[in-house]
Amino acid sequence: MKLSMSRREFIKSTAMAGVAASMMPTSLFGASSSNLQIGVIGTGFRGQGMSRLLLDRPDVDIPVVCDIDDRMIEMVLKVFEKQGRPAPKIYKDGPEDFRNMVAKEDLDGVYIATPWEWHHPMAMAAMENGINVGTEVPAALTVKQCWDLVNTSERTGKLCMIMENVNYRRDIMAVLNMVRQGIFGELIHCQGGYQHDLRHVKFNDGKSPRYGIGVEFGEKGFSEAAWRTQHSVDRNADLYPTHGLGPVSPMLDINRGNRMVHLTSTATQSRGLHKYIVDQGGKDHLNAEVEFKLGDVVTTVIKCANGQTIVLSHDTNSPRPYSLNFRVQGTQGLWMKDNKSIYIEGLSPESHRWESDEGYMKEYDHPLWKRFEDQAVGAGHGGMDFFVVRAFIEACKDDQTPVIDVYDAVSMSVIVPLSEKSIKLNSTSVKIPDFTRGKWQTNQPIFGLNADY
Repeated sequence: MKLSMSRREFIKSTAMAGVAASMMPTSLFGASSSNLQIGVIGTGFRGQGMSRLLLDRPDVDIPVVCDIDDRMIEMVLKVFEKQGRPAPKIYKDGPEDFRNMVAKEDLDGVYIATPWEWHHPMAMAAMENGINVGTEVPAALTVKQCWDLVNTSERTGKLCMIMENVNYRRDIMAVLNMVRQGIFGELIHCQGGYQHDLRHVKFNDGKSPRYGIGVEFGEKGFSEAAWRTQHSVDRNADLYPTHGLGPVSPMLDINRGNRMVHLTSTATQSRGLHKYIVDQGGKDHLNAEVEFKLGDVVTTVIKCANGQTIVLSHDTNSPRPYSLNFRVQGTQGLWMKDNKSIYIEGLSPESHRWESDEGYMKEYDHPLWKRFEDQAVGAGHGGMDFFVVRAFIEACKDDQTPVIDVYDAVSMSVIVPLSEKSIKLNSTSVKIPDFTRGKWQTNQPIFGLNADY
């Protein structure tokens, strides 16, 4: 363990002071030996935004960053400058240079914001070097990689938290509060998904000539098509399940009194991406010859040990408004996000008629949001990013179990390969591994229980 015991104990003893200090302007504080040392791997736009939030905290330093894109590195350095923080040491000597960073640097944690296929090897390397991990979603892309993360986290004692920020969405936490107070009765069914028109992202400014349309889309013109589109070429699966599954998991006590047992997935034909290419670039465009495996709509049905069902949707290739498709249903009523409607038997004013959820959102506003609302203002994704960063840092301070832990990380992420397998087998039911090895039966809920986490 690189971190000396004396420093670790010092961090623990000053944790409460750090929380109090977080209420005060960063400019009043300089670097401190008690500060957590967090490395950042991946300095694209997501990495830049999260670096800003990390640097907002007076109890955190970012001494080092790692990336291979000089343009992104230049941009993140401006974040440090604007925050009045010292420029970090930079690792940029090829795609494997992150291994040198985690081996040489004295870090308490790393935050990973890179293309999906790099999350697993980077997390593994960090934990093997005694460093806690906060990784963007998904945490892994295969069943084996999921087990790797669990086994390595257990063996090294290092944290592996998935930075699923939608768990902290204000309305989601209000509904979680309602669930725990029994407003919906016993839960029987939940829905969630990633329904987001990403055609302009999959074919943006064309840094990858294979997938660029030749026209800049998006105000910054940064090309996710250099890596993201390849997944739509190679895989027919729910490629991005965590935004839908993460928020409903604590409502259903997944891994803490309940677990997901098996799933079936099915996909429509693939039409949207090809049509977009022809509409934007013409039938003779280079990409018009690309064959995409990803179906335009992928639907996954999950069965839980306690009887409930979960439906996940993945829909990123067609024209549509953004929606995460949330529905939470119990024996006493249900909530649906898309029309901001709710019906609670015995409480709603009219039988069999929806009412607005506005009053419920105010009445059951989660105490965590009430406590930190002012600090979350201006953070990404409507404040959600503030909360997920805070949860990671607080867990790192004394290696305590994060509220979204490694078992949550892999349970969310394993939907990608298992949905792919089910689709290949004509929607055959596929078993979901018990990554807790039976501990789900006695584990207690920890997410969103109070005003702390």
